[in-house]
Amino acid sequence: MKTHHDVILSPVITEKATKLTEVNQVIFRVPLTATKPQISVAVETLFKVKVKAVNTITTKGKKKAFRGVKYSRSDFKKAIVTLEEGHQIDITTGL
Repeated sequence: MKTHHDVILSPVITEKATKLTEVNQVIFRVPLTATKPQISVAVETLFKVKVKAVNTITTKGKKKAFRGVKYSRSDFKKAIVTLEEGHQIDITTGL
């Protein structure tokens, strides 16, 4: 059985993700098997906020090479969580 901490792996902290906090959106890295309802419930219970919408993006791993050795990065999934008006998550404090 998955807990809420298993659904939300980590926040994504980039320039674009930081800019989205101005419009009540937060980006989290989630497992490939996580569904939108699971993500919504996990964010609401962990951070005590109301979730308006959840959008997900599955990013395929890139093929790379390091010193002639070829390898492939893992696939990963991101969730863009839109919060209700008046709710906010401060990512820098952690859980």
